[in-house]
Amino acid sequence: MKKTIIVLPTYNEFGNIEKVIESIFDQQKKIDNWLIEILVVDSSSPDSTGKAVKALQKKYSGKLHLLETKKEGLGKAYYQGFQYALEKIKPFVIFEMDADLSHDPKEIVPFLRSIEKGADFVIGSRYIKEGSIPSNWGWHRKLFSVIGNFVVKAGFMKFAIKDWTSGYRAMKIWMVNSSLDYVKKYSGYVFQIALLDQAIKKNARIKEIPIQFTDRKYGKSKIFFGQYIFQIFSYILINSSFIKYVIVGLSGFVIDFGLSYIFIERMHSLIWLATLISAETAIISNFFLNNYWSFAYKKIAGGFLSYVPKFAKFNLVSVGALVIQAVGIQLLVNIFGKDLWYVYKALILGLVVIPYSYILYNKVIWKEK
Repeated sequence: MKKTIIVLPTYNEFGNIEKVIESIFDQQKKIDNWLIEILVVDSSSPDSTGKAVKALQKKYSGKLHLLETKKEGLGKAYYQGFQYALEKIKPFVIFEMDADLSHDPKEIVPFLRSIEKGADFVIGSRYIKEGSIPSNWGWHRKLFSVIGNFVVKAGFMKFAIKDWTSGYRAMKIWMVNSSLDYVKKYSGYVFQIALLDQAIKKNARIKEIPIQFTDRKYGKSKIFFGQYIFQIFSYILINSSFIKYVIVGLSGFVIDFGLSYIFIERMHSLIWLATLISAETAIISNFFLNNYWSFAYKKIAGGFLSYVPKFAKFNLVSVGALVIQAVGIQLLVNIFGKDLWYVYKALILGLVVIPYSYILYNKVIWKEK
């Protein structure tokens, strides 16, 4: 029988904790090939949440664990809980779950069924068919939730995953163990994004199942939206391979135009020759910056013989991008006139060339290992 541990971070959840614990253990009756245990990570709650858990431990002897910590944020609570679970409990699967009843314990069984079918990382998704957010949320909160999630998807160019910020998840222990050293530096809700980012980079098999997220009935939400937004943007800017790729592309643009100016205006070289040298220099720079920075987690290895075919493919993709840009601008000029050529160029670069190149780089040159 495989063991799963439900990690519940708590701070002032006295009004919810008994009901959520009982509801989780009720799921044991529905699944006989899994042993369900709970680890409450209480951040020194002044409302006696910890005392309530200790009282329940008598009823659920050996299955209900309590780890009391300092109040350092959600990410730190999960990190300490995962570490404790790995060392003391040794489960096969670890769950993330809110302790305020916004996550329905009845979904635990479908999560585990997905794990049994081969998933390494299961997300309870609010943004797929049959999933939902509370209908009684104000329009501003709904907008914040949807747009915030979209920003993360766009920032990483990973649109296949619909719910990046869900806090209801189940993960195989290998994935958690291999990511702990990385995620321990994130103390807030951005911990969720960092952990999923690591799962993708480690080629975990990710599955989303629908959940109906509900509002808490007791206590107050712990999210500080201003801080949350800042943390999300900071994480994306520092860690997104797509953002790094865009920055590398801009550096290539500067190199290309800078060298063209020097060769053509200062050295009076032939325009075609200057363009060829400047463009290829930018391509070489982009190739190495992308390899050792943008896609460092899956960089090309194996020495010179491995670089040559990849570099040839990189050049081919770059030439394809130039052709798309040239043909696209010419078509739009023919249709709408040339006065706004710079607008056409910007649109084609932003909407076609950048996504085209990024997708092909990932599929052809820096393929997942």
